[in-house]
Amino acid sequence: MPTWSLYTITVIVWGLSWHALLYQTEVAPALSIAYRFLLAAAIMVVFCLATRRRLVFAARDYGLMAVLGLFLFCANYILFYYATAYLATGLLAVVFSMITVMNMVNAAILFGQRIEARVALAAAFGLVGLALTFWSDIVGHALNREVVLGLVLSLLGTLCASLGNMASIGLGKRGIGVVESNTIGMTIGAAASFAFALLHGAPFVYNPAPSYTISLLFLALFATVIGFGAFLTLARRIGAARAAYSSVLFPILALALSAWFENYRPQPEAILGVALILIGNVFALRRVPRAAPATAE
Repeated sequence: MPTWSLYTITVIVWGLSWHALLYQTEVAPALSIAYRFLLAAAIMVVFCLATRRRLVFAARDYGLMAVLGLFLFCANYILFYYATAYLATGLLAVVFSMITVMNMVNAAILFGQRIEARVALAAAFGLVGLALTFWSDIVGHALNREVVLGLVLSLLGTLCASLGNMASIGLGKRGIGVVESNTIGMTIGAAASFAFALLHGAPFVYNPAPSYTISLLFLALFATVIGFGAFLTLARRIGAARAAYSSVLFPILALALSAWFENYRPQPEAILGVALILIGNVFALRRVPRAAPATAE
């Protein structure tokens, strides 16, 4: 599939998925995530069996898949689902766009990739942008603790997602395909989410409302199976940093949906902050060398 098609799929599917999270909050976040990834993993297993893809690997490979599942398909989502109680989903998408810089830093730490000066400058843009985006809530007449909590949760969720990206890159370097690693990773993520829900005493329930089922199906099939397949294929084909360019675009769609459906009305400084974050992402991604073609898939 052409690179531009993978970008388009990622931007549209993930731009819509942030709003879909709102319809999942009637059930305990960890349980909704478990349902989502259990369904997604089942779809992936059927696909792997139908296409005769192997799901038996070395112990070290399963270790990386466990990191992928625990960070990208469990902790990342639990943190963001909880954050939806405090921030508009469009703002969560903007915070998540900081994964661009996090991917570059983590790739430098884990894979020895050199961090260029422009990356540090992009990080500065992002930090200033985040401060402006939440300025009125953080330094207003009274500290909005809920907004601060939502910001912290979403930043931690973004860090978890970036670490999951690094695990996927590592699996790619070992010659393991995106489909196979995602299948096992999603299964591990679903199991971990079920365990988290049980340990926290979440009632084992299902919301029969059509909005819950429809959003769950969308999140499982499109945002998870198709979206992650497209994004992680991009990450392996052109590098995690260049793949994260999609994070410049899908927050715009997510913010538009928040303004339309969630009555989100940004202040002027918030608009400037979002612009700085996105500009920083674009700057960070300029002239990034193309990664060597993936050995898998």
